Amino acid sequence: MPDGTAHTHATGAPTTGTKTATLYRMVMPTHTCPYGLKARALLRHRGYHVDDRWLRTREETDAFKAEHNVKTTPQVFIDGVRIGGHDDLRRHFGLKVRDPKAKTYTPVLAVFAVTALMALALSQAVFGDPLSVHAGEWFIGLSMMALAMLKLQNIESFATMFLNYDLLAKRWVSYGKVYPFAELGAGALMTAGVLTWLSAPVALFIGGVGAVSVIKAVYVDKRDLTCACVGGDSNVPLGFLSLTGNLMMIAMAVWMLAMG
Repeated sequence: MPDGTAHTHATGAPTTGTKTATLYRMVMPTHTCPYGLKARALLRHRGYHVDDRWLRTREETDAFKAEHNVKTTPQVFIDGVRIGGHDDLRRHFGLKVRDPKAKTYTPVLAVFAVTALMALALSQAVFGDPLSVHAGEWFIGLSMMALAMLKLQNIESFATMFLNYDLLAKRWVSYGKVYPFAELGAGALMTAGVLTWLSAPVALFIGGVGAVSVIKAVYVDKRDLTCACVGGDSNVPLGFLSLTGNLMMIAMAVWMLAMG
């Protein structure tokens, strides 16, 4: 197989019978290809001796691509046959490859899992009991704050996606930029247990509008939409978890008003 001008950086010589693979990847003074590192790690994990060949300059990289008629690096060769890049290598081994356009609930589940752990830890630290009533209150308040933080990372993107389904935002476009701040403020006040007269009505309002909007879009109009709950760059489906988040806000508001 032609090596071009790439430099070999494999460690140790393969023993007889060892599976070998050749990996071409970019290793430049200002850039090391992360997918090249992932491909090397995957090959080693699968028991391959890796002939690790570095493409040190843009000229070397362009020459390699032209020679092998490929558009990207890294590139893996096994037994003289080109497998392709990192994703192609995963497919070669029968592993799943993430579809960047596929919808997933993972971001929301991650938020709820972390805020639940935070609430349990706070309850243990303050009361010596992770399962106190305050833990449940803190879980909802912290979840609201975490979700608001994700929206505020790119408020323009959130507000645009929000317009796809929120009934109030469709009538008052600026509501999309008000919502994250209202969610953050209400969540902070609820977590602190202060100014219930302000936080509870705000949570009740935004949660109520949100719940009605989700029900209409998903269960009445049967629309297949993406939820803006973790920001406008996510692929979270609008549906049950989105509705659950709004119902949690409503329940928390009603609970605090009742206890107030």
